[in-house]
Amino acid sequence: MSSPEQPTKRITSSQFRVRLRARHLTGTLFVALAMIGTTIGVVLLAVLLFEVARDGVRFLSLDFLNSFPSRKPELAGFKSALWGSIWLITFTALWAFPLGVGAAIYLEEYASKNRVTSLIQINVSNLASVPSIVFGLLGLQLFVRGTVGIGPDFGGFGRSVLAGSLTLALLILPVVIVAAQEAIKAVPSSTREASYGLGATRWQTIQHHVLPQALPGIMTGTILAIARAIGETAPLIVLGAFTFVAFTPSGVLDSFTAMPIQIYSWTSRPQADFQDLAASGILVLLFVLLTMNTIAVFLRHRFGHLTKN
Repeated sequence: MSSPEQPTKRITSSQFRVRLRARHLTGTLFVALAMIGTTIGVVLLAVLLFEVARDGVRFLSLDFLNSFPSRKPELAGFKSALWGSIWLITFTALWAFPLGVGAAIYLEEYASKNRVTSLIQINVSNLASVPSIVFGLLGLQLFVRGTVGIGPDFGGFGRSVLAGSLTLALLILPVVIVAAQEAIKAVPSSTREASYGLGATRWQTIQHHVLPQALPGIMTGTILAIARAIGETAPLIVLGAFTFVAFTPSGVLDSFTAMPIQIYSWTSRPQADFQDLAASGILVLLFVLLTMNTIAVFLRHRFGHLTKN
């Protein structure tokens, strides 16, 4: 026997208006809270930047960028930290970019969709949110202690540029992989089908059609990941980067310091002049970060325009 049909509940026009007003009020409340929170955050950031700029402009000069650290604030400079960061980030990009893009190509274009690849994908996504100090501990064990007896002259990599760049490469590698995967996914499947229809192989399709279209997203994600690595302090402290270095690196096995480490060293001193030196270092670090973000935006628009044409 068929069950009797349930009568449908009708909503009167007055009830509909009440529900519509409640939904509109809820949406307005969320928008207001979001605007208030954003305004408070922007105001606090502006106040913080103003105080840093006010204190840091005192020592900010070409001599500050061309001088090495000193125990005397008036003679101290940022040269070793700036060049140490340049060396560090250059080699970090050399390790992370090809590995990250290669892994993204394999996961998106070659790997079959099964439980193993799903597990790898989940782990890659989770690694992108792991605290940076964990990667510092991993780098300390793998590249500093783990290379003793097998590294150059059997002393291992030590606390060198090579060990630091490999550690930071591990830190940003999940971010690069995820960004590259999303860029490759955004390429229309019709592009691949048209290439296959003309007789191209899978690698020819990837090389000549998929990667050029995905390049803006890949470059943007990579540069932003590298910009994050520039400001990391915890992994380098765990790794044992030096806080007082009166020279610039000349090779990947040289000792180094970095901008966040030097800023941390100055802020730990009680003298007011060193606090102002730290503010000057923060301004230089912010300038480098803003420059890299500007380059990322430019490359995205530039390569995006070229691929459209």
